[in-house]
Amino acid sequence: MTKYNANNERIKRQYFAFLKEAKRQNESSVDAVAKAISRFEAYNKYRDFKAFHFEQAVGFKQHLARQTNQQTGKPISKATLHSTLGQLKTFFQWLAMQTGYKSRINYSDAKYFNLSEKDVRIATAKRPAAVPTLEQIKHVISVMPSQTDIQRRNRALIAFTLLTGARDSAIASMKLKHIDLTGKSVFQDARDVKTKFSKTFTTYFFPVGDEILEIIIDWVRYLKDELLWGNDDPLFPKTHVTVSENRGFQATGLARAHWSNATPIRTIFREAFEAAGLSYFNPHSLRKTLTSLGQQLCQTPEEFKAWSQNLGHEDVMTTLYSYGYVQQSRQGEIIQQLKTPRSATASQYLDDIAKAMLKVMTEQQMQIQSV
Repeated sequence: MTKYNANNERIKRQYFAFLKEAKRQNESSVDAVAKAISRFEAYNKYRDFKAFHFEQAVGFKQHLARQTNQQTGKPISKATLHSTLGQLKTFFQWLAMQTGYKSRINYSDAKYFNLSEKDVRIATAKRPAAVPTLEQIKHVISVMPSQTDIQRRNRALIAFTLLTGARDSAIASMKLKHIDLTGKSVFQDARDVKTKFSKTFTTYFFPVGDEILEIIIDWVRYLKDELLWGNDDPLFPKTHVTVSENRGFQATGLARAHWSNATPIRTIFREAFEAAGLSYFNPHSLRKTLTSLGQQLCQTPEEFKAWSQNLGHEDVMTTLYSYGYVQQSRQGEIIQQLKTPRSATASQYLDDIAKAMLKVMTEQQMQIQSV
């Protein structure tokens, strides 16, 4: 049975190039689109896209809803359905405007990939995610061993994530030259560091405790003064692995090279949290911990804006919307505190926050209308 259609492959290459070059999407985003289109092609028996009809969209939507997640065995989530069908809708709308397809595909037929309003609400609803507390993270770090080079690296890695809120992909690619102990900052230079959207920015160490900072200072000094590593060497080097006498693999120290991806960092987090008797929290969850800390510490809009920029967010609304969820326990505390009359200073602070948010939303709305 044919597993591809030559005409489809040609137009798909054009579309992927369009997404990458014109829409500036990264490789992982394009791969997700390619997977969605591949799923539709397999269902449609690799028929030419020129034969697309709205009934195919309806049929595929029903087919996809019956599929199960290969890892869990449960039905595919509404969020997965929403993203997959949305990618297909966008693709066929683009296709309907291309030479050779305009007369064959009805632009409005792509809308049949839409989920019901109810399913869209379920798919896009924000749900509380478990976030580690500052005390839990500090406990994990405090019980981590630090006798060997690998153990010292692992402890410093988690401490650094808490101290900077850096993403795991950025941490895996960071060099010694990017950290400034005197200025208490790290320069996330997109020329070397794998930052999100290739943004370049400086992060100043968050106020999470002197003991956390000391771990990083000791680690950097160890690399520079004892191992004699230079500025272009990795801040967190990968593990050096050799073949043992029984022909197995064994870790023998640190390699003077970067990790190729962030998977080992997540493994270190998993093992550290489990060893401390806690549920696993991934590196990214610490950014939410820091956002929660910022909500408690910042007293003015300017302070929270600086906190937001420190996380690499150009728009403070990104921090509030994506990371600013108030945990249920904290929600209860806040509601109870509202029984107490506010001081004039606190009221003014809330007014300033409200005005700042209104200004941002107004500017965003004006930008949308001008497009």
